[in-house]
Amino acid sequence: MNPHLLDRVVIVGGGTAGWMTAAALGHLLEGSPTRVTLIESEAIGTVGVGEATIPPIIAFNTMLGIDEDEFVRETNATFKLGIEFVDWKELGHSYIHPFGDFGRDFDSIPFYQYWIHRNLAGEKDDLFAYSLMVEACRREKFRRPVTDRPQSAYAGINYAFQFDASLYAAFLRRFAEDKGVERIEGKISDVSLDGESGHVSSLELENGKSVEGDFFIDCSGFRGLLIEQSLKTGYEDWRKWLPCDRAVAMPCEKIADPIPYTRATAREAGWQWRIPLQHRTGNGYVYCSEFLSDDDAEATLRANLDGEPMADANRLRFTTGHRKEFWNGNVLAMGLAAGFMEPLESTSIHLVQTSLARLLTHFPDKRFNEADIEAFNRRTLFEYERVRDFLVLHYTATNRDDTPFWRHCHSIELPFDLERRVAQFREGGRIFEESNDIFGTASWLAVMYGQGIEPQSSNPLISKVPIAKIDSVIRGIGATIDNAVSEMPTHSEFIESHCKG
Repeated sequence: MNPHLLDRVVIVGGGTAGWMTAAALGHLLEGSPTRVTLIESEAIGTVGVGEATIPPIIAFNTMLGIDEDEFVRETNATFKLGIEFVDWKELGHSYIHPFGDFGRDFDSIPFYQYWIHRNLAGEKDDLFAYSLMVEACRREKFRRPVTDRPQSAYAGINYAFQFDASLYAAFLRRFAEDKGVERIEGKISDVSLDGESGHVSSLELENGKSVEGDFFIDCSGFRGLLIEQSLKTGYEDWRKWLPCDRAVAMPCEKIADPIPYTRATAREAGWQWRIPLQHRTGNGYVYCSEFLSDDDAEATLRANLDGEPMADANRLRFTTGHRKEFWNGNVLAMGLAAGFMEPLESTSIHLVQTSLARLLTHFPDKRFNEADIEAFNRRTLFEYERVRDFLVLHYTATNRDDTPFWRHCHSIELPFDLERRVAQFREGGRIFEESNDIFGTASWLAVMYGQGIEPQSSNPLISKVPIAKIDSVIRGIGATIDNAVSEMPTHSEFIESHCKG
């Protein structure tokens, strides 16, 4: 047996990040000599406004062996097929970023290239009609994918969830404790560092208890109790690209059946989210304090709620960016302690999930191999940069110039990789995926085209294909999607039949 195995992993903070970490490590370390402990205080609240996810969360739940219907019931969840963006390109315009592909490729060339070629030839058409997920959103339909018939129109269904973050944390807490994770209630009053290595050695609680550990995972939120307050790791500020620095959140009563998608509506100085759950609707306004006061932001949010408020406003301050090291010594930062990306594309929980996956790949022993730590930090930074670029695209690819905030967005200098992606699409209708990119071709296509970036040309290889043939194939795909969506149950019917909370 490896004599350097960790004796104790200590997670600081609960909430979604803390209990996701505890559930994963509790599951994978069950039966091993390594103990997992989580410290949290009920007196310290969690942010708890990130209620929408993207499809890879299904893999996380599957890894843990979680029954999906039970999970949906316990968290009052709904299903999510995409995100609707309202008033981003211009006032009065909307589009849906779907989870899943557009059409189907043929003759080894992507479907969207044929669609662009046909559009440039004068056959103007709605790109989004060739996404089964978009059409299902428009008609408020849902079903799970078919897994045994790859040619079925339903084989390509891709979905995520919208859920109550506090209920999700509670659900994962029960799971983790069943796997042997120890929870300690208490506030941390002091952090002890080893004089030789500089590593965290123990945590002192207000009640006098001392908790020792070998490896510490900081899930303490924005304050970064270990990664920043104790280790002084530093923070990379990305506000020059993403200027929003405040948010106000408020749930309201549900007034209609929940829809199978999240809505992001561009406002005067930012954007408002709307997340429909089984029992209520989550709402929030992410904004830039340079262009809008806190009181005016809250007033705008209240004025645009669907139903009566169910709680007081929760005001948040943040700086978009990340720790200069996500893993420093024997401390790894997770969730908001690692960095913040506004929830425009529902990536907050996903970034926890992917950090956990990387941790499992680079799981340490007491020697804390520097090469592993460097690899973890490099790969995590790459992922944060890709998310950053995708979010910047939403703010900069727009015709909005009706407020000072949107005029400011026109002055944002694009990161190099984003500038290259936009140029390749605008000039030749080409999209190239990066390795391990969270967002695939369909996502970049939806947002670039949805926000008004129109290609000037298409793949030259398509010029030999008669427009009549392209037209026939594309219309056939559209008819298949239309028929498939028509036969799907409504979103509410599906929940009622399978997983009503």
